[in-house]
Amino acid sequence: MKKALTRPDRSDSNDASTYRVNERIRAQQVRLVGDNVENPGIYSLREALKIADALDLDLVEISPKADPPVCRVIDYSKFLYQQKKKQKEMKAKTVQVVVKEIRFGPQTDDHDFNFKLRHAEKFLQEGAKVKAFVFFKGRSILFKEQGEILLLRFATLLEDYGKVEQLPKLEGKRMTMFISPKKK
Repeated sequence: MKKALTRPDRSDSNDASTYRVNERIRAQQVRLVGDNVENPGIYSLREALKIADALDLDLVEISPKADPPVCRVIDYSKFLYQQKKKQKEMKAKTVQVVVKEIRFGPQTDDHDFNFKLRHAEKFLQEGAKVKAFVFFKGRSILFKEQGEILLLRFATLLEDYGKVEQLPKLEGKRMTMFISPKKK
């Protein structure tokens, strides 16, 4: 009978495994830094652990590739919390690019065109990219010039709100064009 393969528990394993703490530090000597260390410098691992223990804190290896490795005397759980907080702030600062799609047929009527144009204006004002495409069904691929004219007309009417990132390009049964919002 074969033993079932089990996946190891990965809860917080990526945070906990990135830093070596206390007895998990392998180096013989470490460079000790930190606000609570009176004399920063190079210590043997045993001395550094005694200093951390005396302050009732943890010895955390910050830079393992340095020679000797850099360690800091801090509260490890508080340190992890601050690291997660920094990552969360960095993630919040990155701008998510939203792409809104607008679909046309090769013979889209004026009313439908204007309706989709107003939607595209709104999307561009909100800061989203617009992917406008003409979908050709069956034999309508014969009207690809009409589709290109439609997309170019769409782009010229949206010049005040955005700029064309990619001109109309035929890919299979779709002619696609990207418009990105103007920088404010």
